Amino acid sequence: MGSGIAEVAARSGIDVRVAEATPDALEAGRRRLTASLDRGVRRGKLSEEQRDQALARLSFTHDLSDLADRQFVVEAVAENRDIKTDVLRTLDKAVEDPTAVLATNTSSIPIVDLAVVTERPAQVIGMHFFNPVPVQQLVELIPALTTSADTVRRTRGFAEQLGKQAIQAPDRSGFVVNALLVPYLLSAVRMVESGSARPEDIDRGMELGCAHPMGPLRLLDLIGLDTAQAVAESMYEEFKEPLYAPPALLRRMVAAGHLGRKSGRGFHTYDA
Repeated sequence: MGSGIAEVAARSGIDVRVAEATPDALEAGRRRLTASLDRGVRRGKLSEEQRDQALARLSFTHDLSDLADRQFVVEAVAENRDIKTDVLRTLDKAVEDPTAVLATNTSSIPIVDLAVVTERPAQVIGMHFFNPVPVQQLVELIPALTTSADTVRRTRGFAEQLGKQAIQAPDRSGFVVNALLVPYLLSAVRMVESGSARPEDIDRGMELGCAHPMGPLRLLDLIGLDTAQAVAESMYEEFKEPLYAPPALLRRMVAAGHLGRKSGRGFHTYDA
């Protein structure tokens, strides 16, 4: 997600500094971004000149203090409340401009829970992108009770600058899209778990019968089963409704390391 957000911003003419946790992660992120831009050239989505211009707008660091001069920061770390809280606390101290926006790309964590750990809750907002970011047009904007109207306005303008279409969502776990999508995905897992249908038949049925571009289990593999479990757990924690509870099969697949595309195996198998 972070690579996709950085790519779209750089292609939109914005000076982008990408922060990764370690030097190894930094190099992996640089390779992902370069490979994605090269694919865009091969597919005729951008010219070689546009690719080179986007690369020139990108710089990389593994030290969050190097973000001190940023006016708009998008956090896209793992979907884990403790990790996000730690990163936002650090960013709050590192970013020098007190009016700079700190946007979180959380899929499910209530924004107010993240905003209040900073000294600038009025500048904290949810900005939920969808994967793959260079392709998907939607961004959910999620203001907390503490978010200022000016922050909402600036974030909507930033989304539009990236060529995205924004909807405003309530600050409740799951927001708009995942509140509808996650129960559907978990229902597909339960169908496999009960032996009612095979993954390939479930996916083909939804693709051909409902004109979905991707079946629910292939979508889970794309999202990452560990991420999907974290989102479901966050939603179940807030609402205590059984439809949000991660099925046992999902938990066991995550425990086994069968995380979907990124591990090569999930509900389907993938080439390395």
